[in-house]
Amino acid sequence: MRVHVTGGSGFLGGSVLRALTSAGHEVTALARTSVAADTVGAFGARPVLGDLDDPASVDAAFASSEAEALVNLASLGFGHAPTIVAAAEETGLHRAVFVSTTSIFTRLDTATRPVRLAAEEAVMSSTLDWTIIRPTMIYGTPADRNMARLLRALRRLPIFPLPGGGCGLQQPVHVDDLAAAIVNALDRPASVHRAYNLAGPEPMTLRAVVGQAASAVGRRPKLVSVPLRPVATLVHLYEMVTSSPRLKSEQLTRLAEDKAVDISPARADLDFDPRSFAEGIGAEAALLR
Repeated sequence: MRVHVTGGSGFLGGSVLRALTSAGHEVTALARTSVAADTVGAFGARPVLGDLDDPASVDAAFASSEAEALVNLASLGFGHAPTIVAAAEETGLHRAVFVSTTSIFTRLDTATRPVRLAAEEAVMSSTLDWTIIRPTMIYGTPADRNMARLLRALRRLPIFPLPGGGCGLQQPVHVDDLAAAIVNALDRPASVHRAYNLAGPEPMTLRAVVGQAASAVGRRPKLVSVPLRPVATLVHLYEMVTSSPRLKSEQLTRLAEDKAVDISPARADLDFDPRSFAEGIGAEAALLR
């Protein structure tokens, strides 16, 4: 199948592009810059120049790709969904898999939630044979933005704070397991016009996640419960005085939310078989070494 990928130069993109080419698909990938073009090219895709902020260039890129299917990995939190959907429809491309996120279920008043919900609505109301994939926190390589930081911190800290006691449920998903399910979705008729939540095999408390991550790097730090609200307030003040904060108060607050999801539909329709967190985080820790 000829598959066009948007967002292929990001963290998830590498795993998906490799999985697509390994499955025998002919892959093109939208690239905004020459650096992005080199990145997707290294993963086996033919780069096609285009910028999601320039709808005309997106239309041209979709047309030149001559693709039969779309895999959209570009974040739906920046308002680009209508541009992507329109380009796919105008090109006559019918099959499409869109990656969203389980963060749309948050109870917090976040700036991106309404944008993501509107994006999903644009996909669902389109003429495309769409599938929506909603992963939880993605991890698996040193390029991830969550577990890699945690592993590095656990290597050097003898004491590790757990906001709110670390009771919130987490269910991280390994990037390669997610990529395999995305590729499988392309040729599964049962997945058309359906949305799936993808996560690890079982929910775990944040305390358990940190404990297993610590074991993966051979450490046994003292885990200390800290009250969530004052810590989140301090982090918010840090955000206000820092141009590029490494941590945001919203991230801390979301750690207290239960993020457990049902993956049985994905198991049934997409042959989704996620590895255990202990296995996945152990492999990532080895890569970081």
